[in-house]
Amino acid sequence: MSTEPLLSPGVGGEAKKKKKKGTRLGIDDALSMHAGEFGRWQLRHFVLVSAAWALEALHTMVIIFADREPAMVCGASGGCGDRCAGAAAGWEWADGAASSTVAEWGLVCGERYKVGLAQAVFFAGCMIGAGVFGHLSDSFLGRKGSLQVVCVLNAAFGLLTALSPNYWAYAALRLLTGFSTGSVGVLAFVLATEPIGPSRRGAAGMSTFYFFSGGIAALAGVAALFPRSWRMLYVVTSLPSLAFVVAVVPFVSESPRWYLVRRRTDDAMRIVRAIAATNGRSVPEDVTLKLDDEDGEGENAVDDSANSSSSSGSIVDVFRSRTTRVRLVLSVLINLLTSVVYYGLSLNVVNLKTNLYVSVVVNSLAEMPAYLLTALLLDRFGRKPLAIGTMLLSGVFCTAGSLIAGEGIMRVVRMACGVVGIFGMAATYNLLFIYTAELFPTVVRNAALGCTAQAAQMGAIVAPLVVVLGERMPFAVFGASGIVGVLLVVYLPETMNKPLYDTMAGLEEGEKSLLK
Repeated sequence: MSTEPLLSPGVGGEAKKKKKKGTRLGIDDALSMHAGEFGRWQLRHFVLVSAAWALEALHTMVIIFADREPAMVCGASGGCGDRCAGAAAGWEWADGAASSTVAEWGLVCGERYKVGLAQAVFFAGCMIGAGVFGHLSDSFLGRKGSLQVVCVLNAAFGLLTALSPNYWAYAALRLLTGFSTGSVGVLAFVLATEPIGPSRRGAAGMSTFYFFSGGIAALAGVAALFPRSWRMLYVVTSLPSLAFVVAVVPFVSESPRWYLVRRRTDDAMRIVRAIAATNGRSVPEDVTLKLDDEDGEGENAVDDSANSSSSSGSIVDVFRSRTTRVRLVLSVLINLLTSVVYYGLSLNVVNLKTNLYVSVVVNSLAEMPAYLLTALLLDRFGRKPLAIGTMLLSGVFCTAGSLIAGEGIMRVVRMACGVVGIFGMAATYNLLFIYTAELFPTVVRNAALGCTAQAAQMGAIVAPLVVVLGERMPFAVFGASGIVGVLLVVYLPETMNKPLYDTMAGLEEGEKSLLK
């Protein structure tokens, strides 16, 4: 709780006037000057919140194992007929009929499209949920409250999926799981990075994807323990979300920036003082917080109970401003193209003809150097040059892959082009989270991120449709997507070393001052 005494209505005059003579700082300045930009408090909070990324990985990638097509063996009678006829022709599933949804419901040959449909439905749910919870987290529910709700829903829908009586019930529950899963990463990213100071926010933001990749690697290990029951796999991948709500969320703090834009200044100040205390520092008693569109001296400051309309925003507010409108359109297109390439190149894992569990682990670990690259170079070269470089790297190598015939040793060369392509696009995918977050003020940040996350999910839906075009055509599409993405990034502003604005007015004024 705040150490400052509460003022009763009768005391208002002199005490309030005295308080206004103190120093009023934005949160970035308060962290930099007094509380600490990335100390023990931020490290602990960052790790706890970012663990939610592993939960998103479990719910998203479980379909690789639950919907796999196991090996088929000819029954003891021998003389098996058409494989598409399954058991009727004498064929048996090597790991049993309960090993996957494909085996249990016969999703092969003419029914194979249902596997892709379930995947598309899941990402469609992600697209809807990202927008809904992005808005709720900017408004009354908050970052922490929204994360808590989606994790509870994830656990509930995941457990219900394990009880699916048929394919269509399964697809419907995957839609609902996607609805709650699509915003987990965005919510965790914003909640983890908003209490971090400006000079450390970029590197910390880039590190969140390690938790996602780690979650994928852990999923492969868990799936290897339950190769004969896809239903049990859904149970064990859903329970961690419930454990997160019970064991982690109570120790997580709401974002002080969200409190501030909701005009709950005392709550925001309480968290800043807690950050300082844990970091071994202190905030002077006369320091109070202000939004970036308020006067620093206090005379023109907005009272906590006044003008609450600026405490939250929606996607409509983003479109009212030309500055944020252009940024949003560009960000949506860039995120969509990035997602098409990233997910498109990742889907080849099931076609490698190697051990599926090992392939998934190797694929997840191969992305980590890309995350390290962005973390190391982000504050050296800036967001914009790094985004251009990584997308161009992916686009060039994917284009080269489309020109190589898949015969003999050239097949290995084309595979190498794909590896470099996904390396570059994984770096871009990671970078876009921090870059997009810095393009928009706090009041609409999650609404904007929710919108770009929806675009990314749309790209995930499109990716499988590109993959079925053949061997070389997908590379051409991925290459073109990367190069077009580069051209779009050129029109975005650089955000390195710029303030993380709280309000639309603060952003507009800040941009105008840069042009003077």
